[in-house]
Amino acid sequence: MNFLEFKENFNIQLNEQQLAAVKAVDGHVLLLAVPGSGKTTVLITRLGYMVYCLGIEPRSILTMTYTVAATHEMRERFCSVFGEEMRESLEFRTINGVCAKIIASYEQLTRGRAFTLVTDEKELSTALSAIYKECTGEFPTESDIKGVRTMITYAKNMLLSAEEVEGMDEEGLPFSKIYQKYNSMLKAQKLMDYDDQMVYAHKILRMYPEILERVAKRYRYICVDEAQDTSKIQHAIISLLAKNSGNLFMVGDEDQSIYGFRAAYPQALLAFEAEHAGAKVLKMEENFRSGTKIVEAADRFIGKNTLRHPKNMRASRTDAGEVREIALSAKSSQYVYLLKAARACREETAVLYRDNESALPIIDILEKYGVPYKTRALDTSFFTSRAVQDITNIIRFAYDRCDTEAFMQIYYKINTHLNKAAAVAACEYCAREGMNVLDAVWEIGKIHMGVLKSCKAMKSHLDMLTSERADKAVSRIVNYMGYGEYLDRMGIKRSKAEILESIGAGEQTAKNLLSRLSELAEITREHKNPADCRFTLSTIHSAKGLEYDTVYLADVCDGSFPEQIVVNPKSAEREALAEYEEERRLFYVGATRAKNKLCIFTYSAKNSVFCDDFLGKEKPKQEKLPFSVNSAARKSEAEYAEFAAKIRVGTELCHKAFGAGTVTAVNGDIADVKFTSGTKKLSLHMLFEMNLLK
Repeated sequence: MNFLEFKENFNIQLNEQQLAAVKAVDGHVLLLAVPGSGKTTVLITRLGYMVYCLGIEPRSILTMTYTVAATHEMRERFCSVFGEEMRESLEFRTINGVCAKIIASYEQLTRGRAFTLVTDEKELSTALSAIYKECTGEFPTESDIKGVRTMITYAKNMLLSAEEVEGMDEEGLPFSKIYQKYNSMLKAQKLMDYDDQMVYAHKILRMYPEILERVAKRYRYICVDEAQDTSKIQHAIISLLAKNSGNLFMVGDEDQSIYGFRAAYPQALLAFEAEHAGAKVLKMEENFRSGTKIVEAADRFIGKNTLRHPKNMRASRTDAGEVREIALSAKSSQYVYLLKAARACREETAVLYRDNESALPIIDILEKYGVPYKTRALDTSFFTSRAVQDITNIIRFAYDRCDTEAFMQIYYKINTHLNKAAAVAACEYCAREGMNVLDAVWEIGKIHMGVLKSCKAMKSHLDMLTSERADKAVSRIVNYMGYGEYLDRMGIKRSKAEILESIGAGEQTAKNLLSRLSELAEITREHKNPADCRFTLSTIHSAKGLEYDTVYLADVCDGSFPEQIVVNPKSAEREALAEYEEERRLFYVGATRAKNKLCIFTYSAKNSVFCDDFLGKEKPKQEKLPFSVNSAARKSEAEYAEFAAKIRVGTELCHKAFGAGTVTAVNGDIADVKFTSGTKKLSLHMLFEMNLLK
């Protein structure tokens, strides 16, 4: 069949760049495909071209992609275009599927028995929990185990040395020790996890040239989809398999590499020509998905990254689409806006965010008002994370001062300044005498007066915590009781506390917040997506490869998205630059999910370098919002009145410049505040507008 017949028989319609990619069969080829450029169409068309036009034996072609679901989808797409004839002949596999075949070849050659693959994640988590407890002395949460599993995957996929693994140790987390014991446990039981499957396959290919030759001879043509998401060890395996035939076709885009935490290795795409002699780099730069304004802004934005091949994405569509910043005063306004957007939703709409936990305040308000929504890959580990458990333990202790178990979990994380011996003694006295723990501190003796005063102050904080709205209580715990300082010392982000504060804004008391968290945990576990719902909540990671008529990008402010900013790429450390540019890629991927309308939430209290870059140097004038966002849309007199009402004689506060102080008098807008450096007269309006209190 010649190419003209091929096009007519299968109704193939391609632009010039797509056509060049389809016909690039021999040699090493890297195809860089921008978002919405039709890469899957090109991949399956190329397979059809190889079989029907060039007469290549289907069984000699191996197509690899990232997930099992993606292999099934690609096979179905191929069959929908070319029919069922080749369904069983063409191979679509994940990299782990290929590694399983390599290990099976090893068993045949050596007549040995490979380690058993553990497919039950719960089994691994149970074993890892015991190792974690042995190495740290603490019982791990679900979030702890998830974090360690991610670190293990990273170490194995990046082919890290023992010294490099030691470099992953953190305060309170001896990762290298956990890693060594975990691997020893697997070997002792003759087991392997999915990451080991690749480690062993890579080792087999290097140690047994006859196995490498057998597999490479079978697959003379190798195609790899989503190449930007493959890891260092995966690239090494693929390069070994393709070395003899010299026919490697990789499709990817380093601008869409967003899985660095899972060891994605986009550097391999940047080094493709250097690694493979005579390699060609092709591009597909036409975006068929989005309006011109979205495409132009996205192309301008990602063009500022340095770790990339130069590309110029252009729109196929002639209509403009819409890009808009929705500037609000606070996150709480965002949730009200999204509630109204969900109620009015008539087209496929997605709210995309950086971290899974960002969904919870949105879910909270949608559930309270009975508005339907869908979620994608919702993660429930938030509820068992260290920060959430600590804050809930502090709240529980505030309501029950005889809860010695909770106290022993928190006393060193807040400003009691007690040592362990004193804390234990106070708990024992409490249990024996029926006195609350902080009062017992005064009875056990040999406690420094400064520590006693700290415990007295903590008792006052706990008293106030039980009488204020839940978001204020969480803020008190983090900003005034010392827990935020503990998080900073431990290198733990404050983001989970911020989520609790957002949820707490809808709860009258901290005790109500505890009940609501239990409800939300059950809601997220049991939630079923309504079949006819068009309003979706998703992380950007989970939305990759998808598209929506309208996209809202949430929490786009410095410190949240992105977490850290690199001002000068030329002087930045390599690791910091790589992390920052991955966050820029994440924003780019989120923005390019939008077909017709892209809305970016920002807040007046915080800068947003991503939004500024995306919109260009000249921001468009703010358009009138399609929904009213009530009085919370900007700092109001009501907010100031609430703030001023808290400033009265005896109020303890912490000024950003003068430190801790106590209000001694209030006269209209002026408060007298006694600091260690002396008494200052401060304007309440100035304190409020300039956000001068910690």
